[in-house]
Amino acid sequence: MLLEKQTIILGADHAGFRIKEYVKGLLRRMNYKVQDVGTFSRKRVDYPDYAEKVSLLVLKDTERKGILACGTGIGASIAANKVPGIRAALVADENSARLSREHNDANILVLGGRPFSESRVRKIVRVWLRSKFKGGRHKKRLRKISKIEERNMTFLCEAEASN
Repeated sequence: MLLEKQTIILGADHAGFRIKEYVKGLLRRMNYKVQDVGTFSRKRVDYPDYAEKVSLLVLKDTERKGILACGTGIGASIAANKVPGIRAALVADENSARLSREHNDANILVLGGRPFSESRVRKIVRVWLRSKFKGGRHKKRLRKISKIEERNMTFLCEAEASN
C-alpha cells in the first residue's frame, strides 16, 4: 500500500479549468491528496477569487502546496502573491519549476492554461513536487522578502489608521 502524500490545493478560473482537471488526475495517480476549490466548469469566473482561496488554504499548513491555473498564469500569480507568506511562481518549464522550489521555496505553482500541453504540464508538476528548498544562502533572501511584506503591511496599516 502506498502512503498518502501531502495535500495539494488546486484552483483555477474558466481558462485554467482544463489544466486543473488534468493536474487533479495526475496528482491522484501520484498518490497526493487533492483539495479542489474550483472552478468546477468552464463558465466565466474571476481568477483572483480562486487565487485567494488557494493561498489562504496553503497558509494554514506549511506542508500544503498549491497549484493555480488561469489563461496565462500571470493574473493568478499576481493575485496569489498579494497574500503575505505566499510565494507563487509562474512556471513554464522544468528548470524554472525546480529553481522555484530550490531557491525560492515557492509554495504555489502557477500554470498557464493556454496553450495546454499535457506532456509539458506533467513534467513541470513532477519536477516542482519533487524539488526541495536548498536553504543556505536562499534563506537570507526569503527573510528579506518577508521583511518587505512586514514593512509594507505596517505602512498600509499606519496609512489606514491616519485616514
